[in-house]
Amino acid sequence: MNNLKPVNQTYLFGLHQYLQELIELDKKKCLPNKILLSGQKGLGKSTLAYHLINYILSKDEEYKYDINNFVINKENHSFKTTLNKSNPNLIIIDIDQEKKMIDISQIRELLSNLQKSSFNNKPKFILIDNIEFLNVNSINALLKVIEEPSINIYFILINNNKKILSTLISRCINFRIYLTHEKNLEIAEKLIQNKLNEVINGELINYYSTPGNIFNLFNFAKDNEYDLRNINLKEFLKMVIKNNDYKKDEEIKFIIFDFIELYFNKLNLSISTKLNEKYHYFLGRISNTKKFNLDYESLFMEFEEQILNG
Repeated sequence: MNNLKPVNQTYLFGLHQYLQELIELDKKKCLPNKILLSGQKGLGKSTLAYHLINYILSKDEEYKYDINNFVINKENHSFKTTLNKSNPNLIIIDIDQEKKMIDISQIRELLSNLQKSSFNNKPKFILIDNIEFLNVNSINALLKVIEEPSINIYFILINNNKKILSTLISRCINFRIYLTHEKNLEIAEKLIQNKLNEVINGELINYYSTPGNIFNLFNFAKDNEYDLRNINLKEFLKMVIKNNDYKKDEEIKFIIFDFIELYFNKLNLSISTKLNEKYHYFLGRISNTKKFNLDYESLFMEFEEQILNG
């Protein structure tokens, strides 16, 4: 599957105004050293962060950031070292795939790295993605790190509209990232290089669909040779659960979570108290499954048996 990895994205779609605002703050030497980018998963928040970082680090380099077109030059040194994970001015922290969370050992390693001498006089950036996956110990350790960061060190935290500790939020300047539904669809068509109504049934695209979600859905269907033009939401859910597609592709697990909620929203919950209870029951299960990394297979099986086949 072709992943839309933020680190690889040299073009910034739709978020120009946010980057421009951050650049203006940098020009005035007012860029916050603790930035929180909040918004739906798949909007491009991490891509925005990488573009800001490249703009700053490439100022005195060849092939600097193209601010007029919001494009990273692939020949730029900072971009190349970021790709091969050797950029001395950038530390990236994300979910530990084995533990399914951001572990305290990662924060301790960060602290150790920050205590080392810098290789140059450029700013150092710490980019922490998916901060909703920080456990309690990790958050407490991180709070101590960001409480009084050293000069020329910037923290950029990415949150996918999930609840996080207020103590963490209060220490950051929060930029809420938002795109209109029309803009989401416009960007998605650029990413998949197709008209959405020609490749995906409209029932599979809802008001909360983000470019990243649509891109992942499109590539999942392409890789598995699924035709999404003539399949409705119920048929799609039955198909991917029956075929255990969520075991093959991590992103499909999250798409199923979203589609379960979408499926309930399309039903008239007011006509049945029992159905309304099921709606809240499954939303609670989804929330706990995400939060505590619980078994999602049993959740999907139960939804299929009780709702799709019920």
